[in-house]
This record gives sequence, C-alpha cells and structure tokens, in this order.
Amino acid sequence: MKFIAIIPARYASTRFPGKPLATLAGKPVIQHVYEKVSSVVADTWVATDDDRIFNTVEAFGGKAIMTRTDHKSGTDRIEEAVEKIGGEWDVVINVQGDEPFIHTSQIETVCRCFDDPSTEIATLGKPFGDNIEAISNPNSPKIVIDKRGYALYFSRSVIPYVRGKEAHEWALSYPFLKHIGLYAYRRNVLKEVTRLPQGTLETAESLEQLRWLENGYRIKVGQTDIETIGIDTPEDLEKAEEYVKGLV
Repeated sequence: MKFIAIIPARYASTRFPGKPLATLAGKPVIQHVYEKVSSVVADTWVATDDDRIFNTVEAFGGKAIMTRTDHKSGTDRIEEAVEKIGGEWDVVINVQGDEPFIHTSQIETVCRCFDDPSTEIATLGKPFGDNIEAISNPNSPKIVIDKRGYALYFSRSVIPYVRGKEAHEWALSYPFLKHIGLYAYRRNVLKEVTRLPQGTLETAESLEQLRWLENGYRIKVGQTDIETIGIDTPEDLEKAEEYVKGLV
C-alpha cells in the first residue's frame, strides 16, 4: 500500500501563536514532528498557510506545501494538500503539528489498521488505567469500541456510565480508553468526509470524528500504551522542555 503523511501546521493559534516554530531542545516543534513521521512514512509533507512555517520546513530539509488560510479543520487542509501534491495514494495519514513526542510505533499501528480491508478511517486509543481524574477530564475524549476494534462513539463525557459503582471504582470496573488524535484515511474516504456538513453530534461535543460516525463511516481504533505530550500553550512547551531534559 502507498502511504502519504500530511502534518497540518497553522501559525495563527489562539492559545499559542506560532507554536510550530517554537524552539524545543534546540529545534522547532514542527521539525521534531516531521523527523518522527518521515522516519516511518517516506512521503511526509507539512501543509501550512504561513510562509514562515513553509520556509522553516524547507530550511531543515523537509517538504512543505502552501494551503489556503480559510480551512475550518486540519482534515480540510490535508485534503487540499494531497490534491496539490498529486500522485496515487492508498492511505493518507494526518499527524498533528503540535505532537513532537509522537512515537514511531504509533504511526506504524495506525498503518497496520489498513491490513483490514474494511477499515475506512483509523485512529488510536490508549488505556487510561486507574487515573479517574484523567478519565473525568473533558479535554481527554473517551472512545467506546466494539469487539472488532471499531469505534462506537467518542465523547468528552465519561462513557460508559458505570452503574452501581462509586466514581472512584469506575476505572476498576471498565477499561476506559483515551483517544489519541492521530488519524489515517483511505484516499477516497478523505475526499468524501471533507465534503460532509457538520452534524448535531459534532456540534454538541466539538469532536470532528463524530461527523464521520454520524454519516456511517467506520473508524478502526489501534491501541497504544505510549502517552503523547501535545503542545497547546507556552506552559506546555515549558513542560516539554523539562521532559526532554529528563531524558538526557
């Protein structure tokens, strides 16, 4: 199968403007992401709407492509990028540009989901373990899957509700699964989902993947035991820098 990876990267961020260019361990955040992804997927590109990001990627030897500024989601941006790049691709992988600690095994796991010919879209889940505080955090979406590993639903709420148990017992009663925002799509499916109107579930939860479920697409969930550290704020960058220092 032919895979292409697209890393959408915007300069304008409400909580952290310019974060793809922020320095982490001596390199821009976007370079960390690019190097991890390109070590697994040879055809890796950064899709951006900003000359500064474009120029930075090309300066460190990466491949970048300019896209429109008016995209409402990273999914829309990667669709435009793949169209512009051209070529015949079986699967398009979408890796967030603010995930410098994405692990190569996680990318490989998502790719392997397409060994199943019925997989249309793939993503990742990670067991929460017994951390009820993390399970209850609405900023950590939960996934419920079926016995074949396909997503039944994603929610910011704690799902499923564990009846007859106190909250502190929930994690011992059900294997709650955290959603990791790494996606891959069959090429034709990516084209289709970017044309879908926003649905009521997505509007309610503010989770784009619910638009796909609501329209009948199947999402295969690969599992990982590795925690990723996303960078959404300057404070997250400081924590990431401390984390890197701890690895040395």
